[in-house]
Amino acid sequence: MSEPVLRVGDLKVSIAGQPVVDGVSFDVGQGEILSVVGESGCGKSMTAFSVMGLLPKVARVDAGRILFGDKNLLTLPEAGRRHLRGNDLAMIFQEPVASLNPLMKIGRQIEESLIVHRGLEGKTARRAAISMLEEVGIPEAEIRFGQYPFELSGGMCQRAMIAMALICGPKLLIADEPTTALDVTIQAQILDLMKRLRDETGTAILLITHDMGVVADMADRVAVMYAGRVIEEAPVDAIFARQEHPYTRLLLSTIPRLDGQPKTLLPTIEGLVPDIGHWPVGCRFSPRCPLADKPCLETIPPLAARLDQGNAACWHTDRVGEML
Repeated sequence: MSEPVLRVGDLKVSIAGQPVVDGVSFDVGQGEILSVVGESGCGKSMTAFSVMGLLPKVARVDAGRILFGDKNLLTLPEAGRRHLRGNDLAMIFQEPVASLNPLMKIGRQIEESLIVHRGLEGKTARRAAISMLEEVGIPEAEIRFGQYPFELSGGMCQRAMIAMALICGPKLLIADEPTTALDVTIQAQILDLMKRLRDETGTAILLITHDMGVVADMADRVAVMYAGRVIEEAPVDAIFARQEHPYTRLLLSTIPRLDGQPKTLLPTIEGLVPDIGHWPVGCRFSPRCPLADKPCLETIPPLAARLDQGNAACWHTDRVGEML
């Protein structure tokens, strides 16, 4: 991997004293796409908000480090973080309608980063913003430039949010479910745009998604999260070829297959992600795991080296291949 743009080490985040992110560590190299996957409630978005310095007021970082280049974002003054956000650090949020300012026109919101971070004004900023709206597939971009968020569909708001994130060519882009509410044609266009940004500028991308098809197409490496921890991490080809954690194997088994038996129920993972504050004593996946035994119920397995490049946190990595 190239020199890391982002290094997250032993990050711990809590809400009202209850841990929601518990010792998460990963690196993202220049020009690399790291995909973070896992069920809702595993801590993916809270990890992303920690990097951006946008945690809700009820949450706090208890320990760890977040290094962006030579800067520790956790000790950086808020003025320093504001200088990075929208310029070197950008994020595509999961809920675009809630993230856009309802009282400000779309064009003005996209121009803002250019004005603050690039010193562009007037017609120059306007042309750049309209061009970016066209890049993300918004028709009649000049008209949309002058409209408010409530005048756009959910999909258009999502594309406007993506335009806002990409306008300054960030060094790190965090994309939290970036293609939600988009049809497959626009989804492909947005993913191609993100890949082109990576190829042309070396932007590192932290991609949070539930869509394993997107993971297979986009990611260089995959980090699988469960109950606040990274439980497996490896290059994307290795993850799809061989899983060394039962959760990863079961997660991949839920993907619908074209060659599957017709008119049958889709496979699921039994049970639910445990609520914060009610995590099991041992392996947090043990209540749902078909391989769980006494050691799994008593001790959390360490994140140890896989047979190939990567790591997995399971006492029974040698038996995962036996699972159906």
